[in-house]
Amino acid sequence: MASLIARFESVAALTDAIEAARAAGYQRLEAYAPFPVPEVDAALGFRERMIPVTALIAGVLVAGGAYFMQWYSAVISYPYVVAGKPLHSWPAFLVIPFELGILAAVITAVVVMLAGNRLPQPYHPAFDWPEFERASSDGFFLLIEYDDDSTVISSLQRQHVTEILQRQYAAQIKELTP
Repeated sequence: MASLIARFESVAALTDAIEAARAAGYQRLEAYAPFPVPEVDAALGFRERMIPVTALIAGVLVAGGAYFMQWYSAVISYPYVVAGKPLHSWPAFLVIPFELGILAAVITAVVVMLAGNRLPQPYHPAFDWPEFERASSDGFFLLIEYDDDSTVISSLQRQHVTEILQRQYAAQIKELTP
């Protein structure tokens, strides 16, 4: 997978470049800006992930499983009457499933968020470009990944991506090698 990264002077230029790259058929795009930019999210085609639904499902399943384990052990596996209470004393069974359900929901939300954002990413070829340090202060960057199956196709795609970025007034363009 080959990629080109370009630096832009403004949010508008970055957004225009994203729209031009998407219109040309490139789908693997990453934008970097020093602050959150809603226009960039919309241009990249950002969609909400299923983190809340996944966390809810995990929490309910784990809580249900914990409740079932307590019920099974108290009613089926080892039925022992304590102080005249019924075998299925549900108020006593609620604390552990509640806590485990919350724990499972939180862990699931964190794992799904990290996986969806492809994190952690301790190394990326863009980190080698000294200019990329401006992404945290005043730079707006667009990374376009394209296929590099053969050298002829790779050369043509590199030229095509470079032309797209130059038409959008990129301040600098650099080819990243993995």
